[in-house]
Amino acid sequence: MRIVITECDHDSFDDEFAAAEAAGAELIVAQSRTREELIANAQGADALVVQYARIDGDVLDALPTVRAIGRYGVGVDTIDIAAATERGVVVCNVPDYGTEAVSDHAIALVLAAAREIPRLDRAMREGRVDFPGIRPVRLIGDRVFGVLGMGRIGQATARKARGLGYEVIYHDVFGASADIDQAFRSVSLDELLERSAVVSVHAPLTDETHHLIGRAELARMRPDAIIVNTSRGGVIDTDALVEALQAGTIRSAALDVTEVEPMPVGHPLFDLPQVTLTPHMAWYSEESYGELKRRTVENPARIVAGGEPTNVVNPEVLGSKQYLDRAAAGRLTP
Repeated sequence: MRIVITECDHDSFDDEFAAAEAAGAELIVAQSRTREELIANAQGADALVVQYARIDGDVLDALPTVRAIGRYGVGVDTIDIAAATERGVVVCNVPDYGTEAVSDHAIALVLAAAREIPRLDRAMREGRVDFPGIRPVRLIGDRVFGVLGMGRIGQATARKARGLGYEVIYHDVFGASADIDQAFRSVSLDELLERSAVVSVHAPLTDETHHLIGRAELARMRPDAIIVNTSRGGVIDTDALVEALQAGTIRSAALDVTEVEPMPVGHPLFDLPQVTLTPHMAWYSEESYGELKRRTVENPARIVAGGEPTNVVNPEVLGSKQYLDRAAAGRLTP
């Protein structure tokens, strides 16, 4: 069994090699800089592990031995799921590895923005005690915290926000799950935007959620509202957000993710003092980092070896003719 990591910016691959060895697989780490390099490096692979690489139908056609793809993290927006399914290729992610880390980070961003800590820090470094410049700062108690996207991370963030004293409401783009704590009330997107002092975004990036928060939605928000995004940058229309912040339509933004990463030098968001930025690292803790690396390799290795599939994004492929034909050919055991 041959697994190829197409590219990855991690500083160590000890966890991946240990997971591959336990599965009886050969693991190759390639740092493919182009599409052509990726195809060349992955020839003969049974499975791919990808971080940022875009995998579409043309790539899969050039790699006919690939049967499974593991994606570092939760989002799979860089993989053409329809193309993979059509070709009988199973796609796996790690949907729950960073739940506590991301929700911790979301809450940290909320508190930093609500208490204006980044602006106070910058002022002190410049020799100023700029107290009037941050007013008004409000207490948390009895203010409304809106969670947009009530999956695992959204629910964890809601739980922590309630513990701080916020009244928590939520809107889930894909419909509320029956197992959500009844202490949290489901509302329409319009009501969430109009009532919330904090809007914390936890929606995946899909065709339905791309620019879900645009000019019209930002115009509905309170002028003292904080918007926080630890999900995917494309859920918020960046140009519209810059306009709203410049116009004072909303108070501030705290972003761990942006539409273009890394954000280019000179981007208007850098010039806005009411914006707090972190470099897409909400997922990180030492505990979640190791779990992510191990499971990203384990999932596709298990599928290729004929084990019980886990964290499959496109489960319909498991019963498809393409998948079963490959199983019958001896590449997989269904």
